[in-house]
Amino acid sequence: MVNKDTFGDSSWQALRRHTAARIALGRHGVSVPTSAQLAFQLAHAQARDAVHLALDGEALARALAAQGQDCVQLHSAAATRAEYLQRPDLGRRLDDVSRVRLLAGAARVDLALVAADGLSALAIQRHAAPFLAALRARLAAEAWTLSPLHIVAQGRVAIGDEVGQLLQAKAVLVLIGERPGLSSPDSLGLYLTWAPTVGLLDERRNCISNVRPEGLAYAPAAYRLHYLLSQAFTRQLSGVGLKDETVEEGRVAVGRNFLLAK
Repeated sequence: MVNKDTFGDSSWQALRRHTAARIALGRHGVSVPTSAQLAFQLAHAQARDAVHLALDGEALARALAAQGQDCVQLHSAAATRAEYLQRPDLGRRLDDVSRVRLLAGAARVDLALVAADGLSALAIQRHAAPFLAALRARLAAEAWTLSPLHIVAQGRVAIGDEVGQLLQAKAVLVLIGERPGLSSPDSLGLYLTWAPTVGLLDERRNCISNVRPEGLAYAPAAYRLHYLLSQAFTRQLSGVGLKDETVEEGRVAVGRNFLLAK
């Protein structure tokens, strides 16, 4: 048997330049090479660490304050990380202290902003500030009223519904750390919901996922979100009834989607 550390087919090697997926790892006998196995174990450890890493809300607030972004610190009804992972329902609601804090400062806004750690606090820590900078730059020329950023520890996507409802916001945007993958422990998700209220189902939301420099970069993500925001306010809906029909910025759409054509 011939042992190889890489595939002989050069086409596989060329494909590796275009994806972070584990392809063309090579083999040594009937096993993958030691280097590939060690890289897999490292990626798995990084994904596990991302799930359990605590969000440093104060550090995030300081970074955003330097950009002129006001922040409010909140907490879900899940008191600990272990409880958060075992009780998804508690991560969808605010604790009593946070609810009182929001009610005291409630004011009608177009868009409520929420950042929740989700399953990867690392994603929020790394990407919330630069993404919000890109979004504010795109919204600057328009008359949007935005809330401060509400940083929610131990929060899930649906916690934005309660924040938006208490603020009497027309819509809510939740930035959240997505479930880590073996090549993406810091993927940021964006969830837009029109007319937020406690108890909404996920079919009422629009999602833009994998926001990070190695995935969907900040500027294109802000471009897509701006389109969805504009459409949501025009049509007064979000979710399955609102489709992302953007094309790459600077290009012109040609024809209809062939899947929708009759």
